[in-house]
Amino acid sequence: MTAEHYRVQIKVEHGHLDGTLLVPKTTVPGVLFVHGWGGNQEQYLERARQAVSLGCVCLTFDLTGHGRTLDEQQKVTRETNLQDLLAAYDLLAAHPLIDRDSIAVVGSSYGGYLATILTELRPVRWLGLRVPALYLDEGWNTPKRTLHVEHDLVAYRRRIVPASHNRALRAAARFGGDVLLVESEHDEIVPHPVIASYLQACLKAHSLTYRVIEGADHGLSDDASQRAYTALVVNWLVEMIAGRRAGPRGEAPDPSGT
Repeated sequence: MTAEHYRVQIKVEHGHLDGTLLVPKTTVPGVLFVHGWGGNQEQYLERARQAVSLGCVCLTFDLTGHGRTLDEQQKVTRETNLQDLLAAYDLLAAHPLIDRDSIAVVGSSYGGYLATILTELRPVRWLGLRVPALYLDEGWNTPKRTLHVEHDLVAYRRRIVPASHNRALRAAARFGGDVLLVESEHDEIVPHPVIASYLQACLKAHSLTYRVIEGADHGLSDDASQRAYTALVVNWLVEMIAGRRAGPRGEAPDPSGT
């Protein structure tokens, strides 16, 4: 943990002594976890617990249309879920222990897609993406469930999409913080061209860590894949937080890319 240094004078009988007072910085990094479509916050609780052990304040939550509000899933839109994410971010950032220059957002699939867009709307230092999805920009305010009917997402996701043609990829292209991008080897829902599109977009990233979980499917349906992903996230957070605490040499540029 880094500390603030203050020069002090200690009064003694015949004058004063010079001293340096070191006070620990009390703020800590914040980590916001965003589940995918059809998931819930329970999927990230164990990873959040491990991040807390690193000295972070963490937040998991259920997007509208999930958890307690599952009955709203048929009509919820991407705009509604993005507003959910903004509200969750603001709640986390308002915590008195949070260092607002050290916030990570970690999202899976649909949650990764929304997390990438969030980087244009709120300060994010570290962006963790597991199999981030892609959707056409059209129909932003139509129910999310209808997108698979109205758009040929299978075909869309099997080609490289230029960053200029997609809202999430445009955000990724402008992001100047650190990125973790995780692919599942046997993903039929978010195939490799989607991951390649994100990789191609992240040219301004301060650092880019790309990993493939061998044998994994989209939902990490086996315990080994779950453990592998948890290890990737936790190890990446350890590296990022250690770099931040190391001081100026470990500091990334403005995540906005400006």
